[in-house]
Amino acid sequence: MAVKTITIDMQAYEALRRRKRPNQSFSDVIKERFGTGATGATLRAALDSIALDPSTLDATDALVASRRRSPARAAKL
Repeated sequence: MAVKTITIDMQAYEALRRRKRPNQSFSDVIKERFGTGATGATLRAALDSIALDPSTLDATDALVASRRRSPARAAKL
């Protein structure tokens, strides 16, 4: 496996060290936090792998629509 050497300041090192679990490398910590993120294609593949009942999708649509109509809003600070 190819490796690269990087220089980080002590604050960054301590942040990594605090998140590192036993038997985990610093590379593992970095990949866990900054590794490949999910994409739309990832989501689509996950949804295709689950058989959702059409009534579930209808109920979800109804819930989203009802939340849009709700007068509740975040408080203005």
